Amino acid sequence: MTTTEMITIIVFVLTMTLVITERVHRAVAALSGAVLLMALGVLSIDECVSYIDVNTIGVLTGMMLFVAVVKSSGIFEFIAIWAAKKAKGEPWLIMLAFIVITALLSAFLDNVTTVLLIGPMTLAITRILDVNPIPYIMSQILASNVGGTATLIGDPPNIMIGSAANLSFVDFLTNTGIVAVLILIVYIAIFYFIYGKEMAVDKKAMEKIMELDEKKAIKDKTLVIKSVIIMLGVALGFIFHSQLGIESAVVALSAAAIMLIIGKQDAEDIILSVEWSTIIFFLGLFVVVGGLEKTGVINTLANGLIGATQGNLLFTTLIILWISAIASAFLDNIPFVATMIPLILAIEAQGAMDVSVLWWALSLGACLGGNGSLVGASANVVLSGISTKNGYPITFKSFIKIGFPMMIVSIVISTVFLVVMYL
Repeated sequence: MTTTEMITIIVFVLTMTLVITERVHRAVAALSGAVLLMALGVLSIDECVSYIDVNTIGVLTGMMLFVAVVKSSGIFEFIAIWAAKKAKGEPWLIMLAFIVITALLSAFLDNVTTVLLIGPMTLAITRILDVNPIPYIMSQILASNVGGTATLIGDPPNIMIGSAANLSFVDFLTNTGIVAVLILIVYIAIFYFIYGKEMAVDKKAMEKIMELDEKKAIKDKTLVIKSVIIMLGVALGFIFHSQLGIESAVVALSAAAIMLIIGKQDAEDIILSVEWSTIIFFLGLFVVVGGLEKTGVINTLANGLIGATQGNLLFTTLIILWISAIASAFLDNIPFVATMIPLILAIEAQGAMDVSVLWWALSLGACLGGNGSLVGASANVVLSGISTKNGYPITFKSFIKIGFPMMIVSIVISTVFLVVMYL
């Protein structure tokens, strides 16, 4: 092993350790790792830029800006109240409606944004019903991670994988999307078995739900109309972007630019609402992993994986799927995926096997693995935090009792799907 290779491995390990232990903010850790590689002469400025996936950064930034404008209209609160009324105030039907809404929104919005929109409404409605909100919160956390698995833009790992493997929105819908729907159906059945039969509330509480006026949730009717039109355009743009010959980042950034112009919101406030720390984290992370790629460490790992599985596609797929899931249950799935992408690309370059199924194994494992523990995904931490602050604590232990078995169920379903479809 050369000195340069040792330096890149040490910097990578130190960066990941800081990210995992949260001794410093993850954006600071990733940025520091990138700067260290430049200072030590491992990467030049130009090389750092070349390893940054601009498409991923563009999609994330564009969608964050877009959602920041749209949510100002009150459309998401309108949907939540409307769904509760359509359920006639029945607690199980409300849970079912919120599971489906959360999954659908998470397929097109950032998961954290989704739970921030739906979570407070859930607490308000469960207070009216006088029921324990924890089952509702838990079901929404799990549904957000399943929904995020379904599409190219649903979860950051999918954006990264789609960009690296040149996979379209439709590719994800017809692969991870199908699995996500199957898993969501199974999850709903399990939740009904666990919670559904025990849900009973006073009829007066149900009547209070029916008295809610969803129209009052709308803050800007004109902005709602504009948002719906642009959302339809965004959906079509993502579906047909590969046929149109444009990157998904162009769709996201175009939608953001249009909404910033026609939304008539305070541009300064909207821009400041973007999670720039997440963007900086991605930038630094791409550079740190780029160091491993340049020095040949990734190729060495790829050779090791091929050797361990003797080039068997089935074993390689299952190893990537299950390791991705278990690792993502306890570690941030973004740095894990950032490391695995060049590994799979190296396997593809060697011509050892058809890697198309490996991309889906990585996506399913990394995204669904987030349901395994309280720290498995940002949405878990955010929504459980909201619940705890409102007097309904969700601990690491209580979460893992539900989340980990459900995660294992989803990975078993994913295993069957991949074997039947590809192997």
